[in-house]
Amino acid sequence: MQDMMNSEERALIFECQGSRLYGILHLPQHIRSKGVVIVVGGPQYRVGSHRQFTLLARHLAASGTPVMRFDCRGMGDSEGAPRTFEDVEEDIRCAIDAFLNEVSGINQLVIWGLCDAASAALFYAHRDERVAGLVLLNPWIRTDQGAAKVYLKHYYRTRIFQPELWIKIRQGNFSYSKAFRSFARTVGSVLKEKREKIMTGNANNGEPSTTVVSLPERMLAGLSRFNGKTLLILSGNDLTAQEFSGLVKDSAEWQRLLASPNVSRRDLPEANHTFSRREWKNQVVNWTNGWLQSW
Repeated sequence: MQDMMNSEERALIFECQGSRLYGILHLPQHIRSKGVVIVVGGPQYRVGSHRQFTLLARHLAASGTPVMRFDCRGMGDSEGAPRTFEDVEEDIRCAIDAFLNEVSGINQLVIWGLCDAASAALFYAHRDERVAGLVLLNPWIRTDQGAAKVYLKHYYRTRIFQPELWIKIRQGNFSYSKAFRSFARTVGSVLKEKREKIMTGNANNGEPSTTVVSLPERMLAGLSRFNGKTLLILSGNDLTAQEFSGLVKDSAEWQRLLASPNVSRRDLPEANHTFSRREWKNQVVNWTNGWLQSW
């Protein structure tokens, strides 16, 4: 890792639709032409789990990349009403405006996001020509049916081999009725999806569907419209990442987009959702930094 003392940290206050938002700038001594804005997913604020975003920003700045991390409206120190990842487009736009106003020399902007912040970045990036790159970690692509499939494939399969389960059963602390209801709901969600697909196909008779566009479909549309570079990082020990991987496996459209020369993918098999161990955080930093310097 680079010496993190070779950069300046400065607080920044900026406006977004009448609310004051707070962020931190990380400014290297010698600034590269690429800058990174870290978008925070909820419920989180600009420091991140186990100081993840703070440490990432410091390491990138030590390597010459200026970084901004900030609180969206209603989170952390920022004013305004809380909002979901589907309603932070103006927050991101105002943050980028403030970042570029404060830091001269940036001509390529990258958005970095974990979980639903990655989803928000996909919604936003193609709408702003200043955004040249995306770093997406464990994108939130959750549907009831998708989550059910992941639980059936990954959670229940591994749960049966966990010693803690059999200790609870032996001690009489295991609720069979609760476990059965949970399993039944999970199976029911998967079967419901299959029935809905059959019924929709029969009802449409070849006509375009008028149903509400799902989260995965909207994210697919966002990525297909984005012409910049993308780095995708997935954890191996994370149900969110596994749901995303399962979606990609079942979708030719997703496979085609992720096979593009503009998309790079990295997998960290042992890592959890927030890359909580030092070696995992360091690997994410190294992958991000190397990718930034590769184009």
